[in-house]
Amino acid sequence: MTKMIPWVALVISYCCLDLSGAVGLERIEKCHTRCSQGLRCKTKPDYFFRPPCQNPPDGLNTSSIFHNVSLSTVMRCEGRQKCSLHLRVNTALQLSESFLGLSICIATEGIMSNCQILKPWSKVKSHGISGLQVEVENDCTEILPSQHVKVTVKTLENYCGMSWTGTYIAPDCKSEDLKRHVPECITGRLSYNIKPQRKELSVSVSDMLEDHNYHLRLCLKDFICVSTGAYTLIKKEEPVKSITFPYLRPLPCLCIEGWSAVTDAPRVQVCPFKDRVEELLFGINFDPLEETLSWEPACPVTASVGLCQRREDGVCVDLPHASQNVNRAKITFTKVDPHPQLCMKFTTASQSWTRCPFADARFQALEFTVTRHRGHEDVKMSSRITANFSIGLCVKWEGSTECNITKTHTVHVEKLKAVDLNLTGELHNTCVQVKRLDTKFAATVTHCFEDYSHSLVLRPVISSRASGDLTWVIVPVGVCLSGIIIVTLILHILLTVYQKRKQERSAGCTSEKQTDPANECVVTALQIHGPILDSPPCGNTEKANLIAH
Repeated sequence: MTKMIPWVALVISYCCLDLSGAVGLERIEKCHTRCSQGLRCKTKPDYFFRPPCQNPPDGLNTSSIFHNVSLSTVMRCEGRQKCSLHLRVNTALQLSESFLGLSICIATEGIMSNCQILKPWSKVKSHGISGLQVEVENDCTEILPSQHVKVTVKTLENYCGMSWTGTYIAPDCKSEDLKRHVPECITGRLSYNIKPQRKELSVSVSDMLEDHNYHLRLCLKDFICVSTGAYTLIKKEEPVKSITFPYLRPLPCLCIEGWSAVTDAPRVQVCPFKDRVEELLFGINFDPLEETLSWEPACPVTASVGLCQRREDGVCVDLPHASQNVNRAKITFTKVDPHPQLCMKFTTASQSWTRCPFADARFQALEFTVTRHRGHEDVKMSSRITANFSIGLCVKWEGSTECNITKTHTVHVEKLKAVDLNLTGELHNTCVQVKRLDTKFAATVTHCFEDYSHSLVLRPVISSRASGDLTWVIVPVGVCLSGIIIVTLILHILLTVYQKRKQERSAGCTSEKQTDPANECVVTALQIHGPILDSPPCGNTEKANLIAH
């Protein structure tokens, strides 16, 4: 008896555990109907139209007949990937002379009810088994994964009110046991390798449905997975079940989808970049004519999007009434004043990101000029657009980051026309806070004045990034101007030397003309090292040759 225990444990583990070690369904070799107490059970189809019900005998009720009705699922397999699900109905009956058997009807959605009659006492006289407690079990009804089933158990003599009704939901394809062995649940297993430098995904398929081809593609996941155009069909006879797909951007909704080449095959999806939410922040657009700032997510995402102003210390302060919730739809901010410090902030349940779409702007929308006249400084402001601005005069003390506003007034500025700001008093350590008024969303920018060698210069408070961009513009321009000046000086020197040599030659020819009455030019032959050259013309008709001796 002790030696039999390991074999029993092995059989139980085979029946109840799948290959992965997870608890699986019980296996059966074939379906059957079983009755306890040594009684035989016979089954036959029930009538489609049953006779009208009769009143039950006295003392007969449902609780006295049906006990512990249970519904469960078992698996019948003809091969490793050729298994089917069966519904098992089990009930205990208190036999009586008043009825001869049971009727079990199983109904599923969209399918006509399947009814069977069970007679557990077919060859035994009814008075000999009256009062016996008999267990009846039937598992010959095949069902599908996740299927909703309605089960009705009645007495064979159709007594009114003598029935039991229950509902049952079959196991779904999330079970590893079903994923490996039931064709309706076999999706195949996908593994992948990311090559970010080449923007490629190498995908391999295993445990696919035997003797069938396999579809594989990249798609963007939403209510459905929309194909990106990357698709292939892996043939069942191919020894290597792998493919490499290119991709454009690592979006969180970019998924690999695979399914067997059969009708209504289940699909499996793997999303390699599901945590890369920051990749969605690149869809920001600005329309300068309409002054609208918009963002449309490439993937569904639950987030809050708002506008903020970035300070010198890197902190982005939220603008009032500038926050919107987004899921799939495009969001738009109207009447936005573009400025390098105006940014868009994205906040999800776990993280927050900031993008400044105007940080790379190569020009300033506002320009200030400061002139000194008789000890008084005049500050003028010009704009590239026609707009209204709020001008606040404030004092910024040394070592302080705050600017205390003392005066505020409104200025209307025409396009490219300078307007006097009418600032009075000493401007040293003084700043102006400027904000555009004819927009809904604008940054409040602070410009400060500094005193250098008795001349006032306007210093705008900008971010270090904008300052770096300005340096990269000034340095190349200075180098180019220096080169032009050097080349000009060299050309001037060469031109001066050439003109002096030309004057010397003209003076020599004039002296020779005065000593020769025949009006001829006599040139002494000189020995030179080099090629024989013709001298320049002397007089009107003569030409002299330099001959080497």
